Amino acid sequence: MLFLGEYEHTLDQKQRLAIPSELRDVFDPKVHGEAFIAAPGANGSLWLWPEKTFAQLSHSLGGSLVGDPSMQDFERHVFSQAARVPLDNAGRIRIPDRLLQKFGLAGSIMVLGVRDHLELTEPGAWKREQERVQPDAADLWRRARQALAATQRPTA
Repeated sequence: MLFLGEYEHTLDQKQRLAIPSELRDVFDPKVHGEAFIAAPGANGSLWLWPEKTFAQLSHSLGGSLVGDPSMQDFERHVFSQAARVPLDNAGRIRIPDRLLQKFGLAGSIMVLGVRDHLELTEPGAWKREQERVQPDAADLWRRARQALAATQRPTA
């Protein structure tokens, strides 16, 4: 499954956000679950993970009974602020008010398809991010190739 594209949608009066149909089309409840998990993302945006993908990633972290303090901090930050947000029959989700406030989301919201998850951001912030990154597009590709090459190097 690949989530792709950028879409501007508006929260309705009940604070529900319609997931764009192009993104719903690649979402299979049998494979991905019946909901998304809304959680803080690494870039300061609110991220939406298909619930089964989020569970798989969570399990890959291992147990935290006697874990590394950095991992404990990460888990406390992400899991305590996460929320399960089911899709209704119209393809909408209801994001808790506490998350809308924390991430400054109201009215119009950009929904970004970012490979295996969605990111929600304010349209002005997305425009500024695009302007910041666009002049360095060639550098972004170069750094991505380097990061990929580093993950494919055999370890000694």
